[in-house]
Amino acid sequence: MATVTIYDVAAKAGVSIKSVSRVLNNEPNVSPTLRTKVEEAAASLGYRRSLSARSLAGASSSLIAVLVDADLTIEHWKSGRGSDYLGRLEFGALMEARQVDYHLMIELVDHNSPNLERDLMALLNSIRPEGVILTPPNSDNTVVMDALDAAGTPYARIGAEAAFDRGFCIEMDERRAALEMTRHLIDLGHTRIAFVTGPVAYGASRRRLAGYRDAMAEAGLDVAPAWVMEGDFTFNSGALAMEKLHQTAPDITAIFASNDDTALGVLQCAARLGLSVPGDLSVAGFDDSPGAGFSTPDLSTIRQPVAEMAAAAAQRLIPPLRRLLTGDAHARVIVPHDLIARQSTARIAL
Repeated sequence: MATVTIYDVAAKAGVSIKSVSRVLNNEPNVSPTLRTKVEEAAASLGYRRSLSARSLAGASSSLIAVLVDADLTIEHWKSGRGSDYLGRLEFGALMEARQVDYHLMIELVDHNSPNLERDLMALLNSIRPEGVILTPPNSDNTVVMDALDAAGTPYARIGAEAAFDRGFCIEMDERRAALEMTRHLIDLGHTRIAFVTGPVAYGASRRRLAGYRDAMAEAGLDVAPAWVMEGDFTFNSGALAMEKLHQTAPDITAIFASNDDTALGVLQCAARLGLSVPGDLSVAGFDDSPGAGFSTPDLSTIRQPVAEMAAAAAQRLIPPLRRLLTGDAHARVIVPHDLIARQSTARIAL
């Protein structure tokens, strides 16, 4: 099949090449009638612009970049489990981008690199994205935000912890969600509840730990130092935490892990140690990843709407979609969460 070109679109729409170019590059002052005529012609012909054409001076790149943490992403893939968070985030943004013929690019960023600013500026100059989605911990990295501001590149921040006047911020109340899950365990009669954290660099880790402590304090329950184990959002860290807790705090009756991958590691290790879940031990996670519904037993967790947050970020960054929105581009949006109670948590046996 012959490649459809901009000339074919112009002929089909009955307009000039320049008019087609203005519409496809989302230039201002284009009449709705012209835009509709060109877009319908392009759709009927199955026209898609090439990335090489978009890279020409003055042309729109039609590209949105997503910056993700290199360390954690690589750790997930080395373990052979991949990253469900990244997959859902990519899906949410991609579904919005494909509606208007935009492309999505995932870039790994080492937020601890001494050359972070230099590397970011080189990346921005190379791909010239029209917008950037920042995921934790990049969403709170001032070096990253300063570089984007200097380049004049709009950005959206998922799960930001501070400086909410910078970029478009979208998040859920993770502290409140963790408090609610801990309350759920307490309501089931558990008083000796352990918690497995995420990486220290992540604001989400601190907020979820704080929510756990809030609920324990609210119920008048002390938190023994041995009950809080350090993790890193990976399956292996959950298994290791379970093994250590079995040795140092064998009297605990419930474990709340700061994400589902960690909780699944806890479940596997508990089974290996001969512990019944939820008979001997209740286990809860955070995220509601697909694996949470297929584990044995299925996992009680907090549903974090990752795909929805990514979609909202993409809508704010992609010009054709942004025109349909109202409100300040520098806004902070809190999305709702849900507590999903499944078979891994149960009332404590008396």
